Amino acid sequence: MKTLYLECNMGAAGDMLMAALLELHENPKDFLNKLNNIGIPSVTITAEPAKKCGITGTHINVNINCDHHHHDPHNISHIIRHLKISDTVKENVLGVYKIIAEAESHVHGVPVNQIHFHEVGELDAIADITGVCMLIEELAPEQILASPINVGSGQVRCAHGILPVPAPATAQILQNIPMYGDEIKSELCTPTGAALLKYFVKEFCKMPELAVDKLGYGLGKKDFEKANCLRAYMGNIAGKSEEVVELACNLDDMTPEAVAFAQQLLFQEGALDVYTTPIGMKKGRPGLLFTCMCNAELKDKMLFLIFKHTSTIGIREYVCRRYTLQKEQKEVQTKFGRVKIKTSQGFGITKSKPEYEDIVKIANEKNMSIQEVLNEFNADERT
Repeated sequence: MKTLYLECNMGAAGDMLMAALLELHENPKDFLNKLNNIGIPSVTITAEPAKKCGITGTHINVNINCDHHHHDPHNISHIIRHLKISDTVKENVLGVYKIIAEAESHVHGVPVNQIHFHEVGELDAIADITGVCMLIEELAPEQILASPINVGSGQVRCAHGILPVPAPATAQILQNIPMYGDEIKSELCTPTGAALLKYFVKEFCKMPELAVDKLGYGLGKKDFEKANCLRAYMGNIAGKSEEVVELACNLDDMTPEAVAFAQQLLFQEGALDVYTTPIGMKKGRPGLLFTCMCNAELKDKMLFLIFKHTSTIGIREYVCRRYTLQKEQKEVQTKFGRVKIKTSQGFGITKSKPEYEDIVKIANEKNMSIQEVLNEFNADERT
């Protein structure tokens, strides 16, 4: 599963996130050129290589060519709606802004429409947020994970005076997200950085087993005794877990043919697994427990099909986690001809076995038992 993992050991700011993701991009120059031509007024965005504590990474500069301060929010959404970007990116940019506006509104105790974006509404924030949303669209990870966020410590000066770190808006955004402070006396996570993470990250966790294809280092502006960088990893997670739904019902008045028909149909319609278990029912009647396992988005469809094609009038739902190995298939040449091999990997485990149908075919052709074919086959494998 193509995964983007963000390591926020030094917090997160919009420009650092953009810089780290830019390093993962196939063609950073083309991307910057595109970003500079989407219509953010009076802004030029440049990237330059930079160093922090001996680490080389990218530093993003957002240059504002005139004094565009204190936009009101209508103005901001007006600017965003007129940018030359895809609808998905527009929706994402507005989604991130909504998180910031709601946090600011909560902190200052004023309605969202009266929020004047001192810290956030300036054009550099629009540039950072839009840049990150565009990069995520182009890099197209299937999921985004991140580490717990280091927010720093101490105090920060802002338009309203001196505030504790994390600034109240950042703290509000990071509710329910694992964060910590360390000895660095500075604001490491900005409201923009926090909102981007909250919007895009599916889970905040330790780094999973990831086969990394590419690394990106986004450098911040300030210098500390630790490298001020946000690191982005792009790679594949082999084993994965997902939530699945099990739908179950008890049947005691269907023919085996009808049960088999229903089972077949559910498989065709996308069920992950459908199976029956013999059970004893009321009045000593033998019956079947009919179980269908499917992804959550197929639940309604499966409920409809089970009610339509079985005699049940009640279905139970169980939500469970399913852990799977990633499957791969390749063909190998053996002395009996070509045989498909199925390999499954993940969680530090690898399993492989030949395709059963292929083994049966050889057994029939050579008039051997399945075990004999497998023994020959395994001997071949070892050589």
